[in-house]
Amino acid sequence: MVTVQRVDIESLELMHAMLTIFGDAFDEAATYNDARPDAHYFNKLFANEYFVALVAMKGALVVGGLVAYELQKFEQARSEFYIYDLAVAKHHRREGTASMLIDKLKTIAIARNASVIFVQADHGDDSAIALYTKLGSREDVMHFDIPVVIAAGEKSSNRDS
Repeated sequence: MVTVQRVDIESLELMHAMLTIFGDAFDEAATYNDARPDAHYFNKLFANEYFVALVAMKGALVVGGLVAYELQKFEQARSEFYIYDLAVAKHHRREGTASMLIDKLKTIAIARNASVIFVQADHGDDSAIALYTKLGSREDVMHFDIPVVIAAGEKSSNRDS
């Protein structure tokens, strides 16, 4: 039987197990394993109520995880949740675990007066696309990564700071 629980600073070993699953699932082991944050960083992260980490467990074994961020809206007194990462260990897929993780996030979102949960899926990730299509409506958007470094020769503008 799979259970879902929230990760906090007292259960940091679960966070590390989830990071290993993410690295395996996304084929990015180095990203998730080679430079893990220290306890001080995790303390700051878990102190932020807008950070949500959930693990799916079979007994004492972590078999999946979800990380989401609550985004406070400005146009109304509400929020939205963004699922940043969601993965289930290879040998535990197709058992409803991802849906259970999302259901737990829905419970948290309802308690916080959130209006929606949103998530991205990469082209070609057919399993994720099928899951998210089953759970919600699709919006095709464009995603842009904007570097935070200033290129050599550019001047920084302090107008927005």
